Amino acid sequence: MSSTDPKSLLPDSLAARVSALTIKDGRAMAVVDAAGLGERERSDIERALGDILGQRDDVQETRVVMTAERTQRRIIAVGSGKGGVGKSTLTANLAIGLAKRGHKVGLVDADIYGPSQPVILGNQGEKPVARDKKLVPVESAVGIPVLSMGHLVEPGRALAWRGPMAGNALTQLIDAHWGDVDTLVVDLPPGTGDVQLTMMQRFKPLGAVLVSTPQDLALIDAARAGQLFDQAGVPVIGLVENMAGYACPHCGEISDPFGKGGVETAAARLDLPFLGRIPLDLAIREGSDRGAPPALDTGALGAPFHDIAAKVDAWIGAHN
Repeated sequence: MSSTDPKSLLPDSLAARVSALTIKDGRAMAVVDAAGLGERERSDIERALGDILGQRDDVQETRVVMTAERTQRRIIAVGSGKGGVGKSTLTANLAIGLAKRGHKVGLVDADIYGPSQPVILGNQGEKPVARDKKLVPVESAVGIPVLSMGHLVEPGRALAWRGPMAGNALTQLIDAHWGDVDTLVVDLPPGTGDVQLTMMQRFKPLGAVLVSTPQDLALIDAARAGQLFDQAGVPVIGLVENMAGYACPHCGEISDPFGKGGVETAAARLDLPFLGRIPLDLAIREGSDRGAPPALDTGALGAPFHDIAAKVDAWIGAHN
């Protein structure tokens, strides 16, 4: 920073918040990015600027203007027609994969009735705080901030909420202090209920990823979920086939307990991109249960998730 730049007078932590600083005719004018700051933090910054700039002989008056432009965040929804197809595991690993590709990613666990992201991301039992009547996301060991109903209710407690309550809960999770996050990956509940409708109406996603196992019943439900997104004008980025092939740990033989290739066939029939397959692998389940998603690694176990993230990243680049 040039010595003639007034911002060079400021500590780095303060200068990072000052988007513009001019000194003219005895008046110092500072424009501060106050996004995500509470009233006390804003007052502290204003006081610090007054103290520092007031020491200059050419400054008789200091004015501070606070701005808080809302970051335009894209939302990528991950849905499925039915539960038990590995949607939450894919969501967490997709978020990690997109973060590794340069996106500033946050994760919303919108599966109100069956939240699992606190387990997968290793921050179960932690509680978010509220600031200015909005939630502050919980940090995770994998570097992805997350908000989930699992952080707000006791583990194992059943929620008996009607649609409007679930929709309001979703709003609190998304309309939070996400800071510089530019991409929210949202783990939707299975099916086509009130939470999905609230998502479409209030926070229209940029696109959606659908997850299914190869079996016929799951594919029927996935197609129904795809119709919901289509009717809401949300493009489907593509389909993912999960639990595709099981390698016997003893002999290495590949079997297909849920069928094979059904999702790719369905994608072709629906004229939608096929994003890839995730194998049925015990190590994926074990990693998810202990808060170590496979996408943290670039090895064979994480490779399918990174391939899918690369395709989603390319789609975002073409549609953003």
